[in-house]
Amino acid sequence: MEKIILDSPKSGSELVLETLRDLGIDTIFGYPGGAVLPLYDAIYNFKGIRHILGRHEQGCLHEAEGYAKSTGKLGVAVVTSGPGATNAITGIADAMSDSVPLLVFTGQVARAGIGKDAFQEADIVGITMPITKYNYQVRETADIPRIITEAVHIATTGRPGPVVIDLPKDVSALETDFVYSSEIDLPSYQPTLEPNEMQIKKILKQLSKAKKPVLLAGGGISYAEAAAELNEFAERYQIPVVTSLLGQGTIATSHPLFLGMGGMHGSFAANIAMTEADFMISIGCRFDDRLTGNPKTFAKNAKVAHIDIDPAEIGKIISVDIPVVGDAKKALELLLSEPTVHNNTEKWIEKVTQDKNRVRSYDKKERVVQPQAVIERVGELTKGDAIVVTDVGQHQMWTAQYYPYQNERQLVTSGGLGTMGFGVPAAI
Repeated sequence: MEKIILDSPKSGSELVLETLRDLGIDTIFGYPGGAVLPLYDAIYNFKGIRHILGRHEQGCLHEAEGYAKSTGKLGVAVVTSGPGATNAITGIADAMSDSVPLLVFTGQVARAGIGKDAFQEADIVGITMPITKYNYQVRETADIPRIITEAVHIATTGRPGPVVIDLPKDVSALETDFVYSSEIDLPSYQPTLEPNEMQIKKILKQLSKAKKPVLLAGGGISYAEAAAELNEFAERYQIPVVTSLLGQGTIATSHPLFLGMGGMHGSFAANIAMTEADFMISIGCRFDDRLTGNPKTFAKNAKVAHIDIDPAEIGKIISVDIPVVGDAKKALELLLSEPTVHNNTEKWIEKVTQDKNRVRSYDKKERVVQPQAVIERVGELTKGDAIVVTDVGQHQMWTAQYYPYQNERQLVTSGGLGTMGFGVPAAI
Protein backbone atom coordinates (compact mmCIF):
# COMPACT_ATOMS: atom_id res chain seq x y z
CA MET A 1 0.00 0.00 0.00
CA GLU A 2 1.48 3.35 -1.04
CA LYS A 3 2.33 5.82 1.73
CA ILE A 4 1.80 9.50 0.84
CA ILE A 5 3.56 12.27 2.79
CA LEU A 6 1.35 15.34 3.38
CA ASP A 7 2.46 18.95 2.93
CA SER A 8 1.33 19.68 6.48
CA PRO A 9 -0.26 17.59 9.25
CA LYS A 10 -4.03 17.14 8.98
CA SER A 11 -6.62 15.91 11.41
CA GLY A 12 -8.74 12.87 10.70
CA SER A 13 -11.79 15.11 10.39
CA GLU A 14 -10.09 17.27 7.77
CA LEU A 15 -9.15 14.14 5.84
CA VAL A 16 -12.77 12.96 5.96
CA LEU A 17 -14.07 16.18 4.44
CA GLU A 18 -11.30 16.59 1.88
CA THR A 19 -11.72 13.00 0.68
CA LEU A 20 -15.49 13.42 0.34
CA ARG A 21 -15.01 16.64 -1.62
CA ASP A 22 -12.40 15.00 -3.88
CA LEU A 23 -14.93 12.25 -4.61
CA GLY A 24 -17.52 14.80 -5.74
CA ILE A 25 -19.71 14.79 -2.64
CA ASP A 26 -21.07 18.25 -1.82
CA THR A 27 -23.99 17.56 0.54
CA ILE A 28 -24.18 15.69 3.83
CA PHE A 29 -26.99 15.25 6.35
CA GLY A 30 -26.31 14.98 10.04
CA TYR A 31 -27.04 15.46 13.71
CA PRO A 32 -24.15 16.27 16.09
CA GLY A 33 -23.12 14.58 19.32
CA GLY A 34 -20.08 14.17 21.53
CA ALA A 35 -18.25 11.52 19.51
CA VAL A 36 -18.46 13.51 16.25
CA LEU A 37 -17.67 16.96 17.64
CA PRO A 38 -14.17 16.96 16.06
CA LEU A 39 -15.83 16.31 12.69
CA TYR A 40 -18.40 19.08 13.28
CA ASP A 41 -15.64 21.53 14.25
CA ALA A 42 -14.04 20.76 10.89
CA ILE A 43 -17.36 21.07 9.02
CA TYR A 44 -17.86 24.54 10.51
CA ASN A 45 -14.69 25.86 8.85
CA PHE A 46 -14.77 23.76 5.68
CA LYS A 47 -15.73 25.14 2.28
CA GLY A 48 -17.25 23.04 -0.46
CA ILE A 49 -19.58 20.74 1.47
CA ARG A 50 -23.09 21.74 2.53
CA HIS A 51 -24.30 20.29 5.81
CA ILE A 52 -28.05 19.89 6.35
CA LEU A 53 -28.98 19.64 10.03
CA GLY A 54 -31.62 17.08 10.90
CA ARG A 55 -33.69 16.87 14.07
CA HIS A 56 -33.28 13.13 14.69
CA GLU A 57 -30.81 10.58 13.41
CA GLN A 58 -33.46 8.44 11.71
CA GLY A 59 -34.67 11.56 9.92
CA CYS A 60 -31.12 12.34 8.76
CA LEU A 61 -30.86 8.90 7.19
CA HIS A 62 -34.20 9.30 5.40
CA GLU A 63 -33.12 12.75 4.18
CA ALA A 64 -29.98 11.18 2.70
CA GLU A 65 -32.13 8.44 1.16
CA GLY A 66 -34.50 10.96 -0.40
CA TYR A 67 -31.51 12.82 -1.83
CA ALA A 68 -30.06 9.60 -3.26
CA LYS A 69 -33.34 8.25 -4.63
CA SER A 70 -34.28 11.47 -6.41
CA THR A 71 -30.83 12.40 -7.79
CA GLY A 72 -29.04 9.11 -8.26
CA LYS A 73 -26.14 10.49 -6.22
CA LEU A 74 -24.65 9.02 -3.05
CA GLY A 75 -26.47 10.01 0.14
CA VAL A 76 -24.15 10.80 3.06
CA ALA A 77 -25.14 11.02 6.73
CA VAL A 78 -23.27 11.70 9.98
CA VAL A 79 -24.50 10.58 13.41
CA THR A 80 -22.89 10.26 16.80
CA SER A 81 -22.04 7.14 18.81
CA GLY A 82 -24.25 4.87 20.90
CA PRO A 83 -27.89 6.03 20.75
CA GLY A 84 -27.14 8.29 17.79
CA ALA A 85 -25.91 5.33 15.79
CA THR A 86 -28.70 3.01 16.93
CA ASN A 87 -31.28 5.66 15.98
CA ALA A 88 -29.88 5.43 12.45
CA ILE A 89 -30.49 1.66 12.16
CA THR A 90 -33.94 1.99 10.58
CA GLY A 91 -32.64 4.25 7.82
CA ILE A 92 -29.72 1.93 7.12
CA ALA A 93 -32.03 -1.09 6.92
CA ASP A 94 -34.41 0.84 4.67
CA ALA A 95 -31.56 1.74 2.30
CA MET A 96 -30.39 -1.87 2.22
CA SER A 97 -33.87 -3.11 1.35
CA ASP A 98 -34.33 -0.58 -1.48
CA SER A 99 -30.73 -0.70 -2.81
CA VAL A 100 -30.06 2.96 -2.00
CA PRO A 101 -26.42 4.13 -2.24
CA LEU A 102 -25.66 5.50 1.24
CA LEU A 103 -22.52 6.32 3.21
CA VAL A 104 -23.10 6.60 6.96
CA PHE A 105 -20.48 7.90 9.37
CA THR A 106 -21.20 6.78 12.92
CA GLY A 107 -19.22 8.37 15.73
CA GLN A 108 -17.54 5.99 18.13
CA VAL A 109 -15.89 6.36 21.54
CA ALA A 110 -12.11 6.72 21.59
CA ARG A 111 -10.19 3.55 20.76
CA ALA A 112 -9.14 2.99 24.37
CA GLY A 113 -12.82 2.74 25.39
CA ILE A 114 -14.00 0.38 22.66
CA GLY A 115 -15.27 -2.90 24.07
CA LYS A 116 -15.32 -1.58 27.64
CA ASP A 117 -18.91 -0.33 27.82
CA ALA A 118 -17.75 3.28 27.71
CA PHE A 119 -20.32 6.07 27.87
CA GLN A 120 -22.41 6.10 24.68
CA GLU A 121 -20.66 3.08 23.21
CA ALA A 122 -22.46 0.60 20.96
CA ASP A 123 -21.04 -2.15 18.75
CA ILE A 124 -22.29 -0.51 15.58
CA VAL A 125 -20.14 -2.72 13.33
CA GLY A 126 -21.75 -5.83 14.79
CA ILE A 127 -25.24 -4.33 14.82
CA THR A 128 -25.16 -3.16 11.20
CA MET A 129 -23.39 -6.14 9.64
CA PRO A 130 -26.64 -7.78 8.41
CA ILE A 131 -28.07 -4.52 7.01
CA THR A 132 -25.11 -3.05 5.12
CA LYS A 133 -23.19 -3.96 2.00
CA TYR A 134 -20.05 -3.50 4.08
CA ASN A 135 -18.85 -1.68 7.16
CA TYR A 136 -15.58 -0.38 8.54
CA GLN A 137 -14.18 0.76 11.85
CA VAL A 138 -11.30 3.18 11.30
CA ARG A 139 -8.36 2.32 13.55
CA GLU A 140 -5.71 4.65 12.13
CA THR A 141 -6.11 8.25 10.98
CA ALA A 142 -3.85 7.57 7.98
CA ASP A 143 -6.36 5.00 6.67
CA ILE A 144 -9.22 7.50 6.29
CA PRO A 145 -8.78 8.45 2.58
CA ARG A 146 -8.43 4.80 1.54
CA ILE A 147 -11.41 3.61 3.58
CA ILE A 148 -13.74 6.39 2.39
CA THR A 149 -12.75 5.85 -1.25
CA GLU A 150 -13.41 2.12 -0.95
CA ALA A 151 -16.69 2.71 0.88
CA VAL A 152 -18.00 5.07 -1.79
CA HIS A 153 -17.02 2.58 -4.50
CA ILE A 154 -18.81 -0.28 -2.72
CA ALA A 155 -21.94 1.78 -2.01
CA THR A 156 -22.37 3.01 -5.58
CA THR A 157 -21.31 0.04 -7.74
CA GLY A 158 -22.94 -3.30 -8.42
CA ARG A 159 -26.22 -3.41 -6.53
CA PRO A 160 -26.13 -0.11 -4.61
CA GLY A 161 -26.54 -0.09 -0.85
CA PRO A 162 -25.46 1.40 2.47
CA VAL A 163 -21.90 1.30 3.83
CA VAL A 164 -21.13 2.30 7.43
CA ILE A 165 -17.86 3.85 8.58
CA ASP A 166 -17.46 3.75 12.37
CA LEU A 167 -15.17 6.63 13.33
CA PRO A 168 -13.62 6.69 16.83
CA LYS A 169 -13.41 10.16 18.31
CA ASP A 170 -9.66 10.15 18.80
CA VAL A 171 -9.05 8.95 15.23
CA SER A 172 -11.02 11.92 13.89
CA ALA A 173 -9.19 14.37 16.17
CA LEU A 174 -5.61 13.14 15.78
CA GLU A 175 -3.34 14.70 13.17
CA THR A 176 -1.14 12.74 10.80
CA ASP A 177 1.83 13.57 8.57
CA PHE A 178 0.98 10.91 6.01
CA VAL A 179 -1.93 8.96 4.54
CA TYR A 180 -2.29 5.69 2.67
CA SER A 181 -3.10 5.70 -1.04
CA SER A 182 -6.77 6.01 -1.96
CA GLU A 183 -6.38 3.69 -4.95
CA ILE A 184 -9.02 0.96 -4.95
CA ASP A 185 -7.81 -2.63 -4.73
CA LEU A 186 -10.65 -4.95 -3.73
CA PRO A 187 -10.03 -8.41 -5.21
CA SER A 188 -12.97 -9.90 -3.30
CA TYR A 189 -15.43 -7.28 -4.56
CA GLN A 190 -15.82 -7.53 -8.32
CA PRO A 191 -19.52 -7.19 -9.26
CA THR A 192 -20.52 -8.62 -12.63
CA LEU A 193 -21.63 -5.77 -14.89
CA GLU A 194 -21.38 -7.36 -18.34
CA PRO A 195 -24.19 -9.85 -19.06
CA ASN A 196 -23.43 -13.17 -20.75
CA GLU A 197 -24.15 -12.83 -24.47
CA MET A 198 -25.34 -16.42 -24.81
CA GLN A 199 -27.99 -15.81 -22.15
CA ILE A 200 -29.09 -12.66 -23.99
CA LYS A 201 -29.49 -14.70 -27.20
CA LYS A 202 -31.58 -17.24 -25.26
CA ILE A 203 -33.99 -14.46 -24.20
CA LEU A 204 -34.49 -13.40 -27.82
CA LYS A 205 -34.91 -17.01 -28.96
CA GLN A 206 -37.61 -17.56 -26.34
CA LEU A 207 -39.20 -14.22 -27.23
CA SER A 208 -39.55 -15.34 -30.84
CA LYS A 209 -41.62 -18.33 -29.63
CA ALA A 210 -43.73 -16.41 -27.13
CA LYS A 211 -47.33 -15.44 -27.88
CA LYS A 212 -47.96 -13.68 -24.57
CA PRO A 213 -44.73 -12.04 -23.34
CA VAL A 214 -44.62 -9.50 -20.52
CA LEU A 215 -41.85 -7.23 -19.25
CA LEU A 216 -41.50 -6.75 -15.51
CA ALA A 217 -39.57 -3.57 -14.70
CA GLY A 218 -38.15 -3.03 -11.22
CA GLY A 219 -36.20 -0.35 -9.40
CA GLY A 220 -33.00 -1.65 -10.93
CA ILE A 221 -34.04 0.03 -14.21
CA SER A 222 -33.98 3.40 -12.44
CA TYR A 223 -30.66 2.76 -10.69
CA ALA A 224 -29.08 1.73 -14.00
CA GLU A 225 -30.66 4.75 -15.79
CA ALA A 226 -32.03 2.32 -18.35
CA ALA A 227 -35.58 3.63 -18.84
CA ALA A 228 -34.94 4.75 -22.43
CA GLU A 229 -33.60 1.30 -23.35
CA LEU A 230 -36.54 -0.40 -21.62
CA ASN A 231 -39.01 1.66 -23.63
CA GLU A 232 -37.17 1.02 -26.89
CA PHE A 233 -37.09 -2.74 -26.25
CA ALA A 234 -40.79 -2.86 -25.30
CA GLU A 235 -41.75 -0.87 -28.40
CA ARG A 236 -39.56 -2.86 -30.79
CA TYR A 237 -41.14 -6.17 -29.78
CA GLN A 238 -44.53 -4.81 -28.65
CA ILE A 239 -44.33 -6.27 -25.17
CA PRO A 240 -46.68 -4.98 -22.44
CA VAL A 241 -44.89 -3.65 -19.34
CA VAL A 242 -45.72 -4.19 -15.68
CA THR A 243 -43.71 -2.34 -13.02
CA SER A 244 -42.97 -2.95 -9.38
CA LEU A 245 -43.57 -0.16 -6.86
CA LEU A 246 -39.98 1.08 -7.22
CA GLY A 247 -40.12 0.61 -10.98
CA GLN A 248 -42.82 3.26 -11.36
CA GLY A 249 -41.87 5.92 -13.92
CA THR A 250 -39.51 3.69 -15.91
CA ILE A 251 -42.27 3.75 -18.53
CA ALA A 252 -44.79 6.59 -18.64
CA THR A 253 -48.22 5.75 -17.26
CA SER A 254 -49.68 7.19 -20.48
CA HIS A 255 -47.70 4.74 -22.66
CA PRO A 256 -50.02 2.32 -24.48
CA LEU A 257 -47.85 -0.65 -23.46
CA PHE A 258 -47.96 0.18 -19.74
CA LEU A 259 -50.37 -2.04 -17.80
CA GLY A 260 -49.79 -0.66 -14.32
CA MET A 261 -48.09 -1.75 -11.15
CA GLY A 262 -48.24 -5.46 -10.37
CA GLY A 263 -48.92 -7.35 -7.18
CA MET A 264 -51.15 -7.09 -4.13
CA HIS A 265 -51.96 -3.42 -4.73
CA GLY A 266 -51.48 -3.57 -8.49
CA SER A 267 -53.84 -3.13 -11.39
CA PHE A 268 -56.18 -5.80 -12.74
CA ALA A 269 -54.56 -5.67 -16.18
CA ALA A 270 -51.03 -6.04 -14.79
CA ASN A 271 -51.87 -9.03 -12.62
CA ILE A 272 -53.95 -10.82 -15.25
CA ALA A 273 -51.15 -10.31 -17.79
CA MET A 274 -48.57 -11.86 -15.43
CA THR A 275 -50.93 -14.77 -14.72
CA GLU A 276 -51.60 -15.50 -18.40
CA ALA A 277 -48.14 -14.70 -19.81
CA ASP A 278 -46.14 -17.47 -21.48
CA PHE A 279 -42.82 -15.58 -21.17
CA MET A 280 -41.82 -13.08 -18.49
CA ILE A 281 -38.67 -10.95 -18.73
CA SER A 282 -37.93 -9.47 -15.33
CA ILE A 283 -35.31 -6.71 -15.22
CA GLY A 284 -33.99 -5.21 -11.98
CA CYS A 285 -36.83 -6.67 -9.92
CA ARG A 286 -36.32 -8.98 -6.93
CA PHE A 287 -39.79 -10.64 -6.93
CA ASP A 288 -40.86 -9.18 -3.61
CA ASP A 289 -43.72 -11.04 -1.87
CA ARG A 290 -46.03 -8.02 -2.36
CA LEU A 291 -45.58 -8.54 -6.09
CA THR A 292 -45.69 -12.32 -6.33
CA GLY A 293 -48.06 -13.46 -3.59
CA ASN A 294 -47.65 -17.25 -3.48
CA PRO A 295 -44.49 -18.01 -5.50
CA LYS A 296 -45.87 -21.44 -6.46
CA THR A 297 -48.78 -19.88 -8.36
CA PHE A 298 -47.05 -16.73 -9.64
CA ALA A 299 -46.73 -16.58 -13.45
CA LYS A 300 -47.32 -20.33 -13.47
CA ASN A 301 -47.74 -20.48 -17.26
CA ALA A 302 -44.58 -18.54 -18.07
CA LYS A 303 -40.99 -19.25 -18.84
CA VAL A 304 -39.02 -16.70 -16.79
CA ALA A 305 -35.91 -14.71 -17.71
CA HIS A 306 -34.45 -12.76 -14.81
CA ILE A 307 -31.89 -10.00 -15.38
CA ASP A 308 -30.34 -8.70 -12.15
CA ILE A 309 -27.00 -7.31 -11.05
CA ASP A 310 -27.21 -9.26 -7.79
CA PRO A 311 -26.75 -12.99 -8.43
CA ALA A 312 -28.22 -13.77 -4.99
CA GLU A 313 -31.64 -12.55 -6.18
CA ILE A 314 -31.84 -14.87 -9.17
CA GLY A 315 -33.74 -18.00 -8.29
CA LYS A 316 -34.19 -16.87 -4.68
CA ILE A 317 -38.00 -16.69 -4.87
CA ILE A 318 -39.11 -17.59 -8.40
CA SER A 319 -37.62 -20.45 -10.43
CA VAL A 320 -35.80 -18.97 -13.42
CA ASP A 321 -35.34 -20.53 -16.86
CA ILE A 322 -32.91 -17.92 -18.25
CA PRO A 323 -30.73 -16.28 -15.55
CA VAL A 324 -28.74 -13.19 -16.56
CA VAL A 325 -26.36 -11.56 -14.08
CA GLY A 326 -25.40 -8.03 -15.05
CA ASP A 327 -26.24 -4.35 -15.26
CA ALA A 328 -29.78 -3.67 -16.50
CA LYS A 329 -28.70 -0.98 -18.95
CA LYS A 330 -25.95 -3.13 -20.44
CA ALA A 331 -28.35 -6.07 -20.74
CA LEU A 332 -30.95 -4.00 -22.56
CA GLU A 333 -28.28 -2.50 -24.82
CA LEU A 334 -27.18 -6.03 -25.74
CA LEU A 335 -30.78 -7.10 -26.39
CA LEU A 336 -31.21 -4.09 -28.67
CA SER A 337 -27.91 -4.64 -30.47
CA GLU A 338 -28.82 -8.19 -31.52
CA PRO A 339 -30.62 -8.74 -34.85
CA THR A 340 -34.36 -8.26 -34.39
CA VAL A 341 -36.21 -11.54 -34.06
CA HIS A 342 -39.70 -12.03 -35.44
CA ASN A 343 -42.54 -12.14 -32.96
CA ASN A 344 -46.25 -11.43 -33.15
CA THR A 345 -48.05 -10.07 -30.10
CA GLU A 346 -50.89 -8.27 -31.86
CA LYS A 347 -53.69 -10.38 -30.33
CA TRP A 348 -52.01 -10.32 -26.92
CA ILE A 349 -51.72 -6.52 -26.95
CA GLU A 350 -55.36 -6.26 -27.98
CA LYS A 351 -56.38 -8.50 -25.09
CA VAL A 352 -54.33 -6.77 -22.35
CA THR A 353 -55.45 -3.36 -23.61
CA GLN A 354 -59.08 -4.46 -23.24
CA ASP A 355 -58.29 -5.56 -19.66
CA LYS A 356 -56.68 -2.20 -19.01
CA ASN A 357 -59.64 -0.22 -20.39
CA ARG A 358 -62.54 -2.16 -18.93
CA VAL A 359 -61.71 -1.73 -15.24
CA ARG A 360 -63.13 1.27 -13.38
CA SER A 361 -61.04 1.44 -10.26
CA TYR A 362 -63.26 3.76 -8.26
CA ASP A 363 -66.65 5.42 -8.64
CA LYS A 364 -66.03 8.89 -10.02
CA LYS A 365 -69.74 9.79 -9.61
CA GLU A 366 -69.51 9.69 -5.81
CA ARG A 367 -70.46 13.04 -4.31
CA VAL A 368 -67.69 12.86 -1.69
CA VAL A 369 -64.13 13.72 -2.68
CA GLN A 370 -62.33 10.46 -3.40
CA PRO A 371 -58.64 10.18 -2.36
CA GLN A 372 -57.87 8.67 -5.76
CA ALA A 373 -59.37 11.71 -7.45
CA VAL A 374 -57.20 13.99 -5.30
CA ILE A 375 -54.06 12.16 -6.46
CA GLU A 376 -55.19 12.38 -10.09
CA ARG A 377 -55.88 16.10 -9.69
CA VAL A 378 -52.42 16.67 -8.20
CA GLY A 379 -51.08 14.83 -11.24
CA GLU A 380 -52.97 17.17 -13.56
CA LEU A 381 -51.80 20.29 -11.73
CA THR A 382 -48.16 19.16 -11.79
CA LYS A 383 -48.47 17.76 -15.34
CA GLY A 384 -47.03 14.47 -14.12
CA ASP A 385 -43.64 16.12 -13.74
CA ALA A 386 -43.17 16.38 -9.95
CA ILE A 387 -40.94 14.41 -7.63
CA VAL A 388 -43.54 12.69 -5.48
CA VAL A 389 -42.63 11.66 -1.94
CA THR A 390 -44.87 9.44 0.15
CA ASP A 391 -44.90 7.94 3.59
CA VAL A 392 -46.10 4.34 3.93
CA GLY A 393 -49.63 2.98 3.87
CA GLN A 394 -52.84 3.40 1.93
CA HIS A 395 -51.95 6.86 0.58
CA GLN A 396 -48.67 5.36 -0.72
CA MET A 397 -50.60 2.82 -2.76
CA TRP A 398 -53.04 5.42 -4.09
CA THR A 399 -50.07 7.55 -5.12
CA ALA A 400 -48.41 4.59 -6.83
CA GLN A 401 -51.64 3.74 -8.66
CA TYR A 402 -53.00 7.14 -9.69
CA TYR A 403 -50.17 9.65 -10.15
CA PRO A 404 -49.27 9.97 -13.86
CA TYR A 405 -45.52 9.28 -13.71
CA GLN A 406 -43.50 10.21 -16.77
CA ASN A 407 -39.92 9.48 -15.71
CA GLU A 408 -37.86 7.31 -13.42
CA ARG A 409 -36.86 8.67 -9.98
CA GLN A 410 -40.13 10.58 -9.67
CA LEU A 411 -41.55 8.37 -6.92
CA VAL A 412 -39.54 8.56 -3.69
CA THR A 413 -40.95 6.04 -1.26
CA SER A 414 -39.95 3.32 1.18
CA GLY A 415 -40.52 0.05 -0.64
CA GLY A 416 -39.06 -3.08 0.89
CA LEU A 417 -38.94 -2.07 4.56
CA GLY A 418 -42.15 -0.03 4.51
CA THR A 419 -40.84 2.59 6.91
CA MET A 420 -43.51 4.84 8.36
CA GLY A 421 -42.01 8.25 9.07
CA PHE A 422 -40.00 8.16 5.85
CA GLY A 423 -41.98 10.78 3.97
CA VAL A 424 -41.28 14.14 5.62
CA PRO A 425 -37.49 13.80 6.01
CA ALA A 426 -37.17 12.26 2.54
CA ALA A 427 -39.06 15.25 1.13
CA ILE A 428 -36.64 17.61 2.92
